[in-house]
Amino acid sequence: MFIAHRGPVRPIRQSKWAAFTTAGLLSIVANLLLTAPAAAHVKWFCAYDVAGAPNSLANVLCPDFELLIGMSVLALLIGCLVEPTPVGAAMLRALDRTTAWVRDNTEAMYRAGVGMFFVAIWAMGGILMTPELKTNSVIIGFIHLGIAAGVLSRRTMPLSGLGIMAIYAVAIWNYGIFHLADYPIFLGVALYLILTGLQRDLFGQRPLDVVRWAAGITLMWASIEKWAYPDWSYPLLAQHPQLTLGFAPDFYMRAAGAIEFALAFALMWTPLVRRFAAIMLAAMFIGAVVQFGKVDFVGHSLIIVVLFSVIADRGKTSRELVRYPWLSPLGYASALAVFLAVYYAGHAALFGAAPVA
Repeated sequence: MFIAHRGPVRPIRQSKWAAFTTAGLLSIVANLLLTAPAAAHVKWFCAYDVAGAPNSLANVLCPDFELLIGMSVLALLIGCLVEPTPVGAAMLRALDRTTAWVRDNTEAMYRAGVGMFFVAIWAMGGILMTPELKTNSVIIGFIHLGIAAGVLSRRTMPLSGLGIMAIYAVAIWNYGIFHLADYPIFLGVALYLILTGLQRDLFGQRPLDVVRWAAGITLMWASIEKWAYPDWSYPLLAQHPQLTLGFAPDFYMRAAGAIEFALAFALMWTPLVRRFAAIMLAAMFIGAVVQFGKVDFVGHSLIIVVLFSVIADRGKTSRELVRYPWLSPLGYASALAVFLAVYYAGHAALFGAAPVA
């Protein structure tokens, strides 16, 4: 009787301890987010020129940049070191308990999110896919409604996914592939709808993993844009000076890109790291809605849905990534180098504009 009674007591104590630990860490994260940059998409609110000359890499790779990247690597490494410990396991269990409802209703959340998004941009009118992508086509509006209608049934979800891909192709035709490189999240959502509707995976990857990677790629690309074109955001910072927290605008934009790139990369890493990164990103996007209103809410609604699904996801990952935390700095550095190279080389190949010295 003593052993039988003693068995369940320890998990209960661990459960309470884990819940308090996680709550404490989340409160720290929330305080840090008060100093995090707003996640508003600058192209929705300010003038921009995709074909214009970007900031040179010599200006981007300055001492401030190196310090910010070093801090990002350190934070990522700490998360990876904590994950395989009992503390990390307790955090994961606490997250599992608190996100159970979202996890059990992930598909319904995606269907509702996609439906509301496309009804909203249809109602706003003149929008192709995101607020800065304009169209006068009546046909596009009917496609929007068709996509929204398709998510009402699992059987027709693949048709909605194909509809999103069709609109993405039209956007590339009208605005160019470099501009649409901002939005692979839409392709990820389209594949999620198709794969979930057909009850398939993609070469062994779950639909949720596909859309999670698409979200990470989207946000890493957007981070490079903050470094390449910080001047696009200066008018927005002038209108909302409280966002800079007293920092110089150029440093603020470097910090904004560093934070966003680190969190976006973390979405592709191990379960604890990516779930906490998703919490922080979701808080940033929701905070931006408070600052910038309806347009920002509509534009970011799908990525917020993706982030909530990542927060609740119990999916596993490669054991090597958990077992060898030092792989995280290597992976981060490789991703940063690849994205910088592709962005600048791609821009030079398509537009030929020499970077601003």
